[in-house]
Parts: sequence; C-alpha cells; structure tokens
Amino acid sequence: MLGEVDLSIPRSAKAHEVQPFARRQSVPGLGKIRAVVMLSELQDLARFPRVPDFVSYCRLGKGAKESNGKRLGTSGKKIGTVHLRWAFAEAALLFLRQNHLGKQYFAKLEHQHGNAKALTVLGHKRARAVDYLLTRGQPFDRHRFVSA
Repeated sequence: MLGEVDLSIPRSAKAHEVQPFARRQSVPGLGKIRAVVMLSELQDLARFPRVPDFVSYCRLGKGAKESNGKRLGTSGKKIGTVHLRWAFAEAALLFLRQNHLGKQYFAKLEHQHGNAKALTVLGHKRARAVDYLLTRGQPFDRHRFVSA
C-alpha cells in the first residue's frame, strides 16, 4: 500500500511540472518525496521577490517586521511552513551522508559554529541554492555550493 502511494505521488507531480521537479531532484539529498513536498508547498516561486523572503518562508531564517518599507526588527521563528523546514533539514543530512566535499564543508562550519548551528547554516544554504536553481533554471552545482 505504502509503495503504491510512494510511486503515484511523483508520477502525478511529474505530469504537472516536469522541469521544476527534475531540477529539484538534481540537488543531492532531495529525493522524490522531498521534491514533491517542495513542489506542493511552494506553488508559485514568484511570490518571493527576494531570496531572504523564500528562506524565511521555509523557517530557515528570521522574518522581518516591516511596514511601509521600514524594518522594525525581526519576527518569530514560526512564520512559514514547517514541511519545507523538514525537507531542507533532511536534505542537509542526506547531503552529508553521500558527499565527501559536503563532509569537509560541514566540518569547517561545525568548528566555527557548533554542531546544531552548523546544520541550520547548511539547511539555510541549501534553501538559497534551491531558490537559485528554480529561479534561474540551472541544475545544482556541488562544487560551487561548497566553495561559496
């Protein structure tokens, strides 16, 4: 039963948006299910004019309290969707498991920030990379991701 559901969801997603679904899957750590979660949660990427807006919607950064173009500080961590936060956190862990360059990069982050904060930074960076590849239509570049 669960295997049938797992196969039917990506098929239906591919039928609607083939290119964005394939681009999401080019990111190491984003499998079929996480790509479908992102596809269903984001709907239209044009809602996010800037990358920080996208990242805060994914609960990976702090939102801004803003009125009439003036910033009044940051808002809480509960703005956005928890499903995207889960997808990027899982993708970050799978990226570390499968990639030697990622492990080296994480060791550097862990030395600077500690383990928990390093995972958050890695998830944030992955969200920025996904926004970049979806808005520009380019596949994920592992070397560029680790070097930046």
